[in-house]
Amino acid sequence: MAKGKKTVYFCQNCGYESAKWMGQCPGCREWNTFVEETVSPFSLGKTVKKNTEIPKPVGLEEISLTEDSRKSSRIEELDRVLGGGIVQGSLVLVGGDPGIGKSTLLLQMCRHLADQKVEVLYISGEESLRQIKMRAMRIGNFDGHLKLLCETNLGNIRELIERKKPEVVIIDSIQTMYDEEISSAPGSVSQVRESTNVLMQLAKGLGVTIFIVGHVTKEGNVAGPRVLEHMVDTVLYFEGERHATYRILRAVKNRFGSTNEIGVFEMRNDGLQEVKNPSEFLLEGKPEGSSGSVVACSMEGTRPILIEVQALVCQSNLGIPRRTAAGIDFNRVNLLMAVLEKRAGLHLGVCDAYVNIAGGIKMNEPAVDLGICLAIASSYRDWVIDDRLLAFGEVGLSGEVRAVSMAEQRVQEAKKLGFEKVILPRVCQKFADKVKGIEKIYVGTVKEAIGYIAGRS
Repeated sequence: MAKGKKTVYFCQNCGYESAKWMGQCPGCREWNTFVEETVSPFSLGKTVKKNTEIPKPVGLEEISLTEDSRKSSRIEELDRVLGGGIVQGSLVLVGGDPGIGKSTLLLQMCRHLADQKVEVLYISGEESLRQIKMRAMRIGNFDGHLKLLCETNLGNIRELIERKKPEVVIIDSIQTMYDEEISSAPGSVSQVRESTNVLMQLAKGLGVTIFIVGHVTKEGNVAGPRVLEHMVDTVLYFEGERHATYRILRAVKNRFGSTNEIGVFEMRNDGLQEVKNPSEFLLEGKPEGSSGSVVACSMEGTRPILIEVQALVCQSNLGIPRRTAAGIDFNRVNLLMAVLEKRAGLHLGVCDAYVNIAGGIKMNEPAVDLGICLAIASSYRDWVIDDRLLAFGEVGLSGEVRAVSMAEQRVQEAKKLGFEKVILPRVCQKFADKVKGIEKIYVGTVKEAIGYIAGRS
């Protein structure tokens, strides 16, 4: 081994450093996550610049916020997830499965920013300039304010950013960048951590907005140390089935906005297109006159989204009935089926049950509970639920239908899409009554809701 270098072990999950290999990480308690890396002790703790004077603290009243602190990407769905626009000097991490559309989305954002005369630098370590241009030609025409660079040496990238001072920088991807002073391979724990640290100092010191593309592991987490997500300001995940047309952009961390907002996109030949009304998009192709299907409402941030809940209940030929859930928590489905058997008198213990959220979208909000219960009861009794009816509400273990937030906005969204009736919790009546022009059926228990469906079938 070269003089001045030593071998250390890093946890790939949280970045914990150890002088020897260990089976379980003391930091995150994960097993078999330590990897061996050779590092130079002289490179640890290095700074980007040596300060010549001691910085002085300032008060809140001395800090001015201008309207230029946020820039619009002209992609409304992206701006919503970011909290209202791109914040100057922020560091944003974008993760997602291979081929999901991360680079396409960022290239479209670069196009709109260049049209606004914003200096953008797109740095790719995975694609050649010709490959980027082929993708850009599919998206549309680009302004001259967008500059492209194929480089993986972080020292050269840092020098270029300090000299050119662009307003927005795209790094695609962080796993391909390397620092010459770190002896480990690109994509290793040391390289990813040090590269992100340098980019963070550039973003905060020069006021440059930097977007980082990150690879994900088979579990769906961003590859590299967990400290990577702690260092950045915003973490966005691009979700969706690779072969499906829709994509969902979700914020799991955002220092400048809510983490509950989502953006919905549709993949087309000319790139990603915004889906400004995801409810209408997700309800396309809903079967008419079919049992086991009901429309429910879920809130994603401030946006109500209507989804179709499907259930198929049939007699089981197995000793242990089969349960399958797609798009909803499997344990939640089992819990609701137990409530239906105990509180509503449905004998589901000998039946196979399959519950699905149509469109492949995943929903975890408790407000979908009532829709799941009605879909299961509809399939079990072979009742057909009115196509113009919507249901939402949380179901408790006693069979009660509990209140949910933003009931008024949910009912308003149902009315906007042409629904005529809404089944909702009785405790939400004072909020839902503000919306006129739609019939509201208030229920206190899931048995009442099933009784209403039985009388209308």
